[in-house]
Amino acid sequence: MKTPRHAVLRVACVCLLLPALFLLSDVTAQEIPNKPSPTQTSSDRTAQRLAKFPGIHEFIGQMAAKHGFDRDELFATFAQVRHSKQAVQLVRPAPPSKPKNWQAYRGRFVEPVRIEAGVRFWNKHARDLARAEKQYGVPAEIIVAIIGVESIYGRHTGNFRVLDALTTLAFDYPETPNRAARMNFFRGEVEQTLLFARESGIDPLSLRGSYAGAIGWPQFMPSSIRAHGVDFDRDGKIDLRKSPTDAIGSIANFLLRHGWKRGEPIVFQAQLGAAAQSRLEALLNKGLEATFWPAELELAGVTSNVELPANIRFGLIDLQNGHEPTEYWLGTGNFFAITKYNRSYFYAMSVTELARAVRAAHNAEPEITAEATKAPSVAPNVR
Repeated sequence: MKTPRHAVLRVACVCLLLPALFLLSDVTAQEIPNKPSPTQTSSDRTAQRLAKFPGIHEFIGQMAAKHGFDRDELFATFAQVRHSKQAVQLVRPAPPSKPKNWQAYRGRFVEPVRIEAGVRFWNKHARDLARAEKQYGVPAEIIVAIIGVESIYGRHTGNFRVLDALTTLAFDYPETPNRAARMNFFRGEVEQTLLFARESGIDPLSLRGSYAGAIGWPQFMPSSIRAHGVDFDRDGKIDLRKSPTDAIGSIANFLLRHGWKRGEPIVFQAQLGAAAQSRLEALLNKGLEATFWPAELELAGVTSNVELPANIRFGLIDLQNGHEPTEYWLGTGNFFAITKYNRSYFYAMSVTELARAVRAAHNAEPEITAEATKAPSVAPNVR
C-alpha cells in the first residue's frame, strides 16, 4: 500500500522544521534568565538592580540623614538607574602605546570646524561675552574656546543618563591604582546631582551628559554647577543644557574663582639652557601652579624670546611631541586657571591656541550681525 503523497509531504516538513525548533528552544532557554519571572515581585527586581551597586544602601541612608531626602523616594529613583558598562569601559586607562603627542592633540581642537563655529558663536552672543568679560575679566575668546573644545558649541553634550554614569562609576569603578579615590569623587558627584535636581525642581533621571557625568554646553560636573554656575540670562534658573548665556557666565565665574586675573597674559615660549636641562624635573614638578619669578627662572637657565613681566609668576610647561623635540612654555596664573577646568597642559594649551585662532578669524571678518557691532573691542590677551 502506497503512502499518500500528502502524508509524505507532512513528514518532510516536520523533518525540516525540527532543527529550527531545537535552535529556537535553545535561544529561548538562554533568554529566559534575563526576563522577569512571573512570580518575581517588583521588590525582587529592585533588589537585583541595586545589587549591581555595592554600598548604595548605605549611601541612601547618608543622603537621608545628611540632606533630608526621603529614603523610599531615593530607593525608587535608584531602582531605575541602569548600570553603564560603556562608562566603565571609557574610564579605563588607555594601554601605554605611543608617546604623548601635543601636535596631534592640538590638531583635534584647533581646526577649521571649531574656529568657524567659534566665530559664529561669538557674533551671535557678542553682548553676553562682552558682559562676562566686563564682570569677570575673562576675555571673550577664552570663553568661546572652552565651549568649542568641550562641546563644539553645544553640538556634542553627551547622551548618557548622568545618574546612570555617575552611579556606575561611584559604586563599580574598574580596578585601577586610584580606584578608591575615583569612587569617592564620583559618589560626591552623585550627591551633588541629587541636590542640584532637587534645587532645580527637575527629575535627576532626566539629566544627560558625558560618560563621566559632565553636563551641557560647558560640560560642568554637577558639583561645579552648584558651586560656580551662574544664571547669566536672569531667567531664575541655572540651565547649562539649554542656555549658552548661562554657560558663558558660568565659565567666566569658574575661571575667576580659580585664579584668573584680568589683563594678565597666558603663555610665553620658553628656552632652556644647559643648567635648566640638568634640573628639569625639579622645574617641572611644581603642580598646577605658577611658582617662579622671572629672576628665578633666569638663574635656573630658563628664558624667553621676549622680556617677561617682572611682576608675574610663571610655571614651566612641557608639551611632549612624540618622537619630535618637546616644546617648553612658561604659563602664568591664567594658564593654570584653565588647568583647573581640566587638569592637563595639553587641554589648557589647546584652549589658549583655539582662542587665539578664533580671535584672529573674528577680527579678520567684517561685522556680520547688528549684535556684533555693539560689542566693545577687546585687546587680545593670548600671546
